[in-house]
Amino acid sequence: MLDRLTKIDHSALRTNQVVIILLNVLAFIFDLPWLALLVGVVMLIGALLGQPGFGFVYRYALRPLGWIKPDVLLDNAEPHRFAQGLGSAFMLAGWLFLFSGVSALGWGLVWLVAALAALNAFGGFCVGCMVYYWLSRLKVPGFYKSPPEGVFPGMRPRRRADHEA
Repeated sequence: MLDRLTKIDHSALRTNQVVIILLNVLAFIFDLPWLALLVGVVMLIGALLGQPGFGFVYRYALRPLGWIKPDVLLDNAEPHRFAQGLGSAFMLAGWLFLFSGVSALGWGLVWLVAALAALNAFGGFCVGCMVYYWLSRLKVPGFYKSPPEGVFPGMRPRRRADHEA
């Protein structure tokens, strides 16, 4: 395989997704569009920095307390960054619809992001990553990575970083 895989802590990614789910549910239950905006902004900042937006919850709270242990896998960072950016775009669009009074569409987009985050966190399948790999396969400029060998596009890789040859 020509792609160089890097060490990605999937515990940080899952923590990010669970925080997104929780905050989106709270935003909906308590009708807090500003919270949906905050989630979208944090996701955007994370995508721009190349880190899980809410990774600080894992890094500074859950991991030091020993509540969650690292799950470092050999993977590509770019699809995760793209997925978070795409999720951020949906969150920000959702907030714009909420702000404009089109609540059904706005909350629908917020719930879509929560559902896709749940699929990733609990099912190990990243739809945004799959879209990235499709765009790569179509040779869209800027999308150049392939999924790790033997991994269906969008599925969580199985190869641990500590078993690297």
